[in-house]
Amino acid sequence: RNLLRDVNTHINVVLFVAQNVPNSDWEKKVTEYFKEKLKENNATNWVPSLNDVPVHYLKPNSLVKFRCMVQDMFDPEFYMGVYETVDPNTNARVLHFGKYRDVAECGPQQEIDLNSSQTVTSERQTFYCVPVPGESAWVKEISFLTGLVLFASQARVSPSTSYTPSRHKRSYEEDEDMDLHPSKQKEQHMGNGRSGGDIHGCVEPKRLETEASAGHHLISPNCSPPLDLNFPLPGEKGPACLVKVYESWDSFKVNDVLEVYGILSVDPVLSIVNNEESSALDPMECMDTAEEQRVHSPPASLVPRIHVILAQKLQHINPLLPACLNEEESKTFISNFMSELSPVRAELLGFLTHALLGDSLAAEYLILHLISTVYARRDVLPLGKFTVNLSGCPRNSIFTEHIYRIIQQLVPASYRLQMTIENMNQSRFIPHKDYTANRLVSGVLQLASNTSLVVDETQLEQGQLDATGVHNVTALGNLITWQKVDYDFSYHQMEFPCNINVLITSEGRSLLPSDCQVHLQPQIIPPNMEEYMNSLLTALLPSVLNKFRIYLSLLRLLDYSISDEVTKAVEEDFVEMRKNDPESITADDLHRTLLVARFLSLSAGQTTLSRERWLRAKQLEALRKGRLQQQKCVNGNEL
Repeated sequence: RNLLRDVNTHINVVLFVAQNVPNSDWEKKVTEYFKEKLKENNATNWVPSLNDVPVHYLKPNSLVKFRCMVQDMFDPEFYMGVYETVDPNTNARVLHFGKYRDVAECGPQQEIDLNSSQTVTSERQTFYCVPVPGESAWVKEISFLTGLVLFASQARVSPSTSYTPSRHKRSYEEDEDMDLHPSKQKEQHMGNGRSGGDIHGCVEPKRLETEASAGHHLISPNCSPPLDLNFPLPGEKGPACLVKVYESWDSFKVNDVLEVYGILSVDPVLSIVNNEESSALDPMECMDTAEEQRVHSPPASLVPRIHVILAQKLQHINPLLPACLNEEESKTFISNFMSELSPVRAELLGFLTHALLGDSLAAEYLILHLISTVYARRDVLPLGKFTVNLSGCPRNSIFTEHIYRIIQQLVPASYRLQMTIENMNQSRFIPHKDYTANRLVSGVLQLASNTSLVVDETQLEQGQLDATGVHNVTALGNLITWQKVDYDFSYHQMEFPCNINVLITSEGRSLLPSDCQVHLQPQIIPPNMEEYMNSLLTALLPSVLNKFRIYLSLLRLLDYSISDEVTKAVEEDFVEMRKNDPESITADDLHRTLLVARFLSLSAGQTTLSRERWLRAKQLEALRKGRLQQQKCVNGNEL
């Protein structure tokens, strides 16, 4: 049977049972049912995703999924969990269920009895969710194609129109009829002059993306000025959603990355506060400002609602990796990949060496940077952050742009911040609270965990930073040093911890703090930089590129430890070095060398520190420092 139709049928059955037996233990059974159902036969890939499919192609009240970041949390809302309707003519009463709904169900001859003793008021939490900021195109493409292939195979078993470009051409009642009578569907498609290839949703990804796109501002016929979807990064595309959670919402917080499965709600009634008719509402009956109503109740066609049945935090968003690495099947996947780790690392090192113009030392440090992550916090100190300053980059060159494009092809989420005077003075880096609209206005630094942020300082020219620019540079420095962003709530600031990989490209030593400065020493100077950099990615086989992507995502999720024996050896080594030359190594140097040793071990698939890796880390650090000293002597000043 068609799994998707089976699931949607069960939703309707559940709702029917619930409203007829409101006191039954159905809620727990619903969650358990869907958990089990979604484990079967790649079922999670069969559920239509709002990340891939435009909302107008999807059936209202059907099961959908959404991969997203929590951008804001609205106030909890109360709804009628159970309510009673009465027919004035016959006095017949019917109990209804309000969970997973936005609008109360009431027949034409019925009225809701607000004074009924059967009424149960319940509470739910609303999250404003956006697609993961800076999500790489390859993540979207692989997720889309995986779902499309499975959907196509499903459609061959039993045709369905829940995901076809002609969805908006007919009513949903007709659509249900088409499900039962595929011949009618075929006739209608032929009548519309459409090819049979579109019936199963096999449309071009570019076309779907275009139709699903949503810019930072969307113009609704009922909204003026345009609706701001509040994406953290400029130029982002995709839907924003109001995600309504019914249980355990305390376990989710702002900036968490979630995958939610729930019931899609796009009832036009939800847009009533955006209509001109809303001006007729009695101000005494509503405490919300007009702006708050507009932001919290946007048109459902632009900001659909999802009533969550299941929600889970994501460890990562790499579609090439199992979602949960603790399951038995995932352990087999990890074991198989780890067995071929050495050649993958060697190939990646060679690839990055070519990208960094033949500099193998810089390539080593770039790998260590890309697998780094904050693994713990000791008081206010984030442990595991490894911000690298790649100095010696050509000024005003396309080199840094292409380095970012390569990183973009390797990591699931990234953003390139061009550090120009104009950007520093005009961009909104820090999220702030808008009390009029009662929402958190996003900023560039509101990013999901494990996002790669490439700060291009080669774009910086002479000029003056205004108050905003100084504030932004300070925020960027705090992010690098403390891995936190202080959100502006007007009367106070609130710390939001983060885990962002920051790579700074600069000509000389960066103005921003960093954990490690690596000075680039090109071994080759291509006559045509753009052609050279483009050829690197073109020559890379897709299968090899996917191995690089798995490698970088997987290694940052592995546990790591240092045995007591090795810890003692490291301490003795440090004391010995201090004894020979007290000025040659400081506590900061020891901390950095331990970090290098940590990521060097993980890069080789080793989850404990060995004597060999410790010596190799010391060697890399000696080479890096020697290069900086050499450059300092050449220039006569510190880089």
